[in-house]
Amino acid sequence: MRHLSILLALILMSGTVFAQKQTVSLEDITAKGTFYARSVRGVRSMADGIHYTTLEDGKRIVKYQYSTGKKVADVFDLEKEMKGEYDIKRIEGYEFNGNETKILIYTNAEYIYRHSFKADYYVYDIQYNELNALSKDGKQQIASFSPNGEMVAFVRNNDLHLAKLKFGTESAITSDGEYNSIINGMPDWVYEEEFGYNKAYDWSADSKEIAFVRFDESKVKEFAFPIYQASFPNNEEYSLYPGQYKFKYPKAGQDNSIVSVHVYNIKNRTTKTMDIGQEKDIYIPRVRFTKEEGKLGIIKLNRHQNFLELMIANTNSGVCNTVFTDRNERYIEQDVLDNLQFLDDGKHFVYVGEMDGYNHIYLYTMAGRQVRQITKGEWDVTDYLGYNSKTRMFYYQAAAKSPMQREVYAVRNDGKKSIAFSTVDGTNKAVFSNGFKYYINYLSNTTTPTQVTLHDSKGKQIRVLEDNKALKERVAKFEISPKEFFSFKTSEGVDLNGWMVKPLNFDASKKYPVLMVQYSGPNSQQVLDNWRIGWEQYLAAEGYMVACVDPRGTGARGEEFRKCTYRKLGKFESDDQIEAAKYLGGLDYVDAERIGIWGWSYGGFMSSLCLSKSDVFKVGIAVAPVTNWRYYDSVYTERYMRKPQENASGYDDNSPINHVDNLSGRLFLIHGTADDNVHFQNVMEYVDRLVQAGKQFDMFAYPNRNHSIYGGNVRNHLYRMKADYIFRNL
Repeated sequence: MRHLSILLALILMSGTVFAQKQTVSLEDITAKGTFYARSVRGVRSMADGIHYTTLEDGKRIVKYQYSTGKKVADVFDLEKEMKGEYDIKRIEGYEFNGNETKILIYTNAEYIYRHSFKADYYVYDIQYNELNALSKDGKQQIASFSPNGEMVAFVRNNDLHLAKLKFGTESAITSDGEYNSIINGMPDWVYEEEFGYNKAYDWSADSKEIAFVRFDESKVKEFAFPIYQASFPNNEEYSLYPGQYKFKYPKAGQDNSIVSVHVYNIKNRTTKTMDIGQEKDIYIPRVRFTKEEGKLGIIKLNRHQNFLELMIANTNSGVCNTVFTDRNERYIEQDVLDNLQFLDDGKHFVYVGEMDGYNHIYLYTMAGRQVRQITKGEWDVTDYLGYNSKTRMFYYQAAAKSPMQREVYAVRNDGKKSIAFSTVDGTNKAVFSNGFKYYINYLSNTTTPTQVTLHDSKGKQIRVLEDNKALKERVAKFEISPKEFFSFKTSEGVDLNGWMVKPLNFDASKKYPVLMVQYSGPNSQQVLDNWRIGWEQYLAAEGYMVACVDPRGTGARGEEFRKCTYRKLGKFESDDQIEAAKYLGGLDYVDAERIGIWGWSYGGFMSSLCLSKSDVFKVGIAVAPVTNWRYYDSVYTERYMRKPQENASGYDDNSPINHVDNLSGRLFLIHGTADDNVHFQNVMEYVDRLVQAGKQFDMFAYPNRNHSIYGGNVRNHLYRMKADYIFRNL
C-alpha cells in the first residue's frame, strides 16, 4: 500500500493526467461541427499578382501581400463607409473592375436554385470613396463589370440590363423576358443544374459588346410541388391552404428550351442574332469572347451530348464557322466546358478531353489545328489550372499517382520540362496568383486535416496559412478508428478500390455488422485520400464497421472505366456494390447476415436497386433517390442514357420501381417534399408499386425541404433517425 501511495503521489506531482478519450457523438457530426477543418477561403489575387484580397467578417475587404502576409490596407470597410442612405448589414460577395478602381458588392442574397440568386448590388468607387446602389428598381442577378469598369450588366425579371456608371443611367437590353417562358442572359433550371453555371452572357474584351444566350422555355412542361407552412422559413400564408411552386423542368425525352445566341452592340444599341444553324434541339452551354475583336466563341452540343462544336462567330455579320469538333461514341462530360480557354496570344486555345482514352490537355490553333498533346499517360487530368505565357507552362491537377489521390503539376508547352508541386500524398489543390508567381496549396489526407500553405512559383513553401492545430488537438481527445484503404477483384475480374472504418476496440475474433456507404454516380468518387471524420466514426463507436467502394462508372480511372455504364445506368454499379458486399461478408470479422447499404440521390437509387437484385443486404436506406430515370431531367439523364424513346430497356431494366417484386431486406425511404432536383414523385410512385406488390417498407418525408434536406434541426433529426433505424434493423 505504501508503494502504491508513493506512485500515486509521483504521478500527481508530475502533472501527468490519464484522461479517458471521448467517443464521437452524432451531435459532433450533425450539429457541433466538432471535426470541421478550418480553411482559407475567398482569396482573390489582384492584377499585379503580388497582392491578394479577402473578405473578413462580411465587413471588410482587406489587401495583403503574398510574400509576407502583411496587411497592406483596408480596401473597403463597411462600418466606415456606411454613412449614407444604404443600410447594408453584411457583404456576401464582391468583384473588382479590370483596373481595380471600383468594387461591385452584393448583399441580401435570395438563393433560387443551386447557383442562382437575387441580391442587392452596390458599386464602390475607391478613388472617390463613393458607394451607390447599382439599381433602385428591384434586386438583380449575375451583375458583372465591363472590362473597362465603366458599365455593369445584370439580369432582372429575365431581361438583360446595362448600367452606365459614369452617367448613372440604366437601360434594358432585352424586353421580352417572362417567368417560365423567356430568359435572357441567364440559364434555365436544367442548364444551371447540369451544366454548372448561372451566367449566360459575356463581355467583349474591348467593352463594346455583350453576347448572351436567350432561352425560350415556353414549350417546356411545368413541374409543380406543394408548399406548406412548416418552418425555416415559416410560410404563414399557407397555414390553412398549401401553396404551390411551379417551374419549367424538362424530363428525359421531353422538350428542352430552344436557345439562340445574340450580340448587343453598346454604341449602336443594336442586337444581332448569330447563325448557329437550323437544328433547334441542341445545347449552347457556354458563350465566350475570343481575344480578337468581333469574334465570339460558341460551344454547341447536340442533344446526345456526344458531338461538341466550337464555333467562332463574326459579331458584325452573325456568320459562324466551326473550327473544332470533338466526337465521342458515348458522351462528352460537362467538365470540358470551363476547360476550353482562349489564350492571351490570340492564336491558340486549350481543350481538355479524352481523345486517347484518358483526360488530357491539348493545344490548338484558333483555326482548330492541333499543335500537340500537352499531357500524356494512363491517368486523368482532373482540373486545368491555367497557362503562364511568359514561362510557357501549363498548370493542372491530376490523379497520376493513384486514382485515390490528387497532385498538382506544371509542364512546358513543348513537354520537355515539368514540375511536380505536391510533396505530400493525399488530395492537393492549388490556386495560383495572377502571373503564377505564387500559389496557395490545400492539402488533406485521412490523417491530416486541411493544411493551407503559400508557395512560390518553384514550389518552395513560404509560410503556413492554416495548420488546423486546434482541430488536431481536439481530435486527439477522441477515439478515432483509422480509415483503411483496400482493393479487391470482382468475379468479372474488375479491380475496385474501397475504404473501411472498423469498430472501436476492434477484435478480429468477433464478427461485426457492416454498413456500406456509397454514391456511385458517373465520374464521382468517394474513395479518396482526404480528411473526413463523419457519420462512420459515430457508427464505429456503436460497434459497426463502415465501408465504401467506388464501382465502375466512377472517376479518375480513364474513359473506359468511367463510361462503361453508358445506356444502362445502375447495372454495373449495383453489380459491383453487391460484389463488394459479398467480399466484405467473406472477411473473418464480418457478419455476412448483417450487411446494410445506404446512399443519397444517385446513392439512394443504388441502395434501392441493390435490395431488389440481391438478398445479401439486410437493410437499405435511400435518401432522395431516383427510382426511375424517366422522372429525371433531360440533360443529365440523356447524357448517360439517351432518350427513353431510343433506349427503353436501358431505363426500365435498372429502375428500382420496376423490380419491386424482388425486394428483400428492410427498405427505408426518405425524401424532401420540395425537392426541385430529384422530385418527391420518385418516392411516391415507388411507394405505390411497393404497396401493390405487398412489400413492407418504411418512409419519412420532410416538408418543404429540397434535395439537400437541411434547415433548423432537420439534418440532426435525419441522421438520428437513420442511426436508430440501423440500430433496430441491422
